[in-house]
This record gives sequence, C-alpha cells and structure tokens, in this order.
Amino acid sequence: MDSGELKLEVGCFVAGLEYSSQVEAEVIGKPNGKFFSQAARMLDLPTEDLVMIGDDVDSDVGGAMRAGLMGVLVRTGKFRAKDEEHETVKPTFIADDLFHAIDTILNQ
Repeated sequence: MDSGELKLEVGCFVAGLEYSSQVEAEVIGKPNGKFFSQAARMLDLPTEDLVMIGDDVDSDVGGAMRAGLMGVLVRTGKFRAKDEEHETVKPTFIADDLFHAIDTILNQ
C-alpha cells in the first residue's frame, strides 16, 4: 500500500505470465548469487576483485559475499544496529557511510 491505495507489484504479473505460458520463471535479483556473478561477467572482473557496498545486511552484503564478492555494510538507510551482530553475515567491514566505505577501500 502506498498512500492508502492498493497497488500491484511484480509478483502477480510473474504469476500471470507463468500461468499463461506454462513456463516457470527464474527471477534473478539480490540476494541471488547469479545477480552478482552476472555483474562480474559484465565488468569482465573476477568476483573476488569486486566490492558490494550496501545498507541491507542480507540482500546487499550477504548476497554479495555468498557470490564471492567483498561485502561492506554502511550505517545508513535500511541499516539497523542489530545488523552488526547478524548471525550468518559477517561483512568484510562496516562503515559509517558511502564516503567512509570508499575511503577505506582505496586506502587498504
């Protein structure tokens, strides 16, 4: 709901297309590893040379790290203090914001 109004999201359209085509869709996006692997292929770089900087510990950082990228969590946007103690996702490092994340990466 947005402004008290109902709206349709992607899921219902995917379901309709699957039904009408009788083909199961493969949805790729964060945190799916294929999303990050495709980005690496498009950049013609190995995943271990890439860094994902994000404010979502699961989708951004966790997804990237499972795909072999470094994952940096920033304390902005969706970030919550409890994210620093996530059970399974241990970021490469945590930065206060994008500026500090990039500064840290460039000065390593």
